[in-house]
Amino acid sequence: MSDYPRNAAEFVELVTGLRFEDAFNPYSDLCSDFDRPDAAQIRRHNLEMVLDAAIDRGVESIWVARDLGYRGGRRTGLALTDEAHLAAHADLLGTPPLSRSTNGPMVAERTATVIWQMLIAIRQPVFLWNVFPLHPHVAGDPMSNRCHTRSERLASRHVMVGLIHLLAPRRVLAIGRDAQLALEDLGVTAEKVRHPSYGGQTEFIEGVSAHYGLGLMDKHETLPLFA
Repeated sequence: MSDYPRNAAEFVELVTGLRFEDAFNPYSDLCSDFDRPDAAQIRRHNLEMVLDAAIDRGVESIWVARDLGYRGGRRTGLALTDEAHLAAHADLLGTPPLSRSTNGPMVAERTATVIWQMLIAIRQPVFLWNVFPLHPHVAGDPMSNRCHTRSERLASRHVMVGLIHLLAPRRVLAIGRDAQLALEDLGVTAEKVRHPSYGGQTEFIEGVSAHYGLGLMDKHETLPLFA
């Protein structure tokens, strides 16, 4: 393999090889509570299909959040995407249907709901990722979220850099101040919008609307948290 991944398959291999304590890798690890026996394989396949489509079609921007969450990317292997929006993700880049990797009821995530309603509104191909591409959790509590550490961020920097090299986007849009500062620490320049959680939904909508010239929503309009 060259210094940078040359295609989607090599990129997925790169991410699959990441190992950190108290961090779930959805492309190699299995959750004993919810995952199907072939869950990691399904998530690798979903990511490879989405990235292949992004490379072939070209994307104007990459939206980057901080890390995967336990209700979204831990289960789907796709950043900022919960199980309720797998079909929307396939439609965004024109891939074949993306598969669920878990058993039981479908799980929705608040952040993903707002993110995807705006992605549908802008009608442009966008690739979604995280500064730290795994799900970091509190020790002994795998169904929790924690912020990744700086050492984890620096140790996985080659993944973020490799993705930018593959996609060559015109811009990187950080979802939240934490993501922007983390990207800056990696040497990646990014524009920023407010993260939609913790009361930031309206500012997020305004920020994305301004970046993409939507003019569709006034400052008092909000989106429902769940579709």
